[in-house]
Amino acid sequence: MSRTISTVTVVGAGYMGGGIAQSLALAGMSVEIVDVDVDASVRGLERLLQEAQEFEDQGLYEPGSTEKIRGNLRAGRTVAEAVADVDFIEEAVFERPDVKREVLATISAHARPDAIIGTNTSSIPVHVLVPAVTNPERFLTVHFSNPAPFIPGVELVAGESTTPDVVEAVKDLLARAGREGAQVADTPGMVLNRLQYALLKEATAVVEEGVATVDDVDTIVRTTFGFRLGFFGPFAIADQAGLDVYENAFGTLADAYGERLATPQLIKDAVAAGRKGVKNGKGLTGDFDDETRAELIAYRNKAYSRMGDLLRELGPAPKGADPEN
Repeated sequence: MSRTISTVTVVGAGYMGGGIAQSLALAGMSVEIVDVDVDASVRGLERLLQEAQEFEDQGLYEPGSTEKIRGNLRAGRTVAEAVADVDFIEEAVFERPDVKREVLATISAHARPDAIIGTNTSSIPVHVLVPAVTNPERFLTVHFSNPAPFIPGVELVAGESTTPDVVEAVKDLLARAGREGAQVADTPGMVLNRLQYALLKEATAVVEEGVATVDDVDTIVRTTFGFRLGFFGPFAIADQAGLDVYENAFGTLADAYGERLATPQLIKDAVAAGRKGVKNGKGLTGDFDDETRAELIAYRNKAYSRMGDLLRELGPAPKGADPEN
């Protein structure tokens, strides 16, 4: 049976929790934000309304957005009161298992038995937190990214007991809020941080080896493959470049750096099966006929051109002073 989430409580009025609450209120949900005490909750609400007005003044929110948020977002009750009769509770407190388990236990003790409970953890597996939750079939990770008002992707992680209708209800909520939910397996770091941390680790190795400076690494990432990532994921990019090209390049990297940069089996298998990417119409992301290939290339070129226009319009990002040695 399908479920629709209409009322939400966000537990944690800090930067992440506040951004989530603001986003859902702007999307038309009835949202309450709550923190360690009523005063903190009220201060959080005041900050969010001020921030929303700043976003509106800067043209980042549509005119009237602040009043819409004001009408849908409230604060001023205890955790027990705020979670008692809502459809969905999102926990967004400090990223420590013991802290989250304590808060989740409090939520479970006072929420409706059928209320969906989400955790905004960025790295802790569901199975580590689920012992604190009664009726675990209604519990899952709903991981928004910072800053929540502007980053559209949300990681979803179901536990062993989470029922499909719970996942679908949250996906529907996210879609109504203009977000994209992607469901991944219950592993430490999930997908976002596993990939993000892998990139950072290799970037630090490049600097430590004296290959490039911090500034040069950042310049290369944001002006080359990072430039593409707003439009395409790594598999789509590989399909466009050619999977056979990647296979050959991995050979060079493996000779220099060993097994950690050896050719992935997924790439080997694809090339062996004649799947070379967009150029021969068979890739990891799908099959491409001539019409689809032409549409993809036209979209790619337009996207990158518009991205260049935006970067020229905004100019370089502010930078901090050089760190002292």
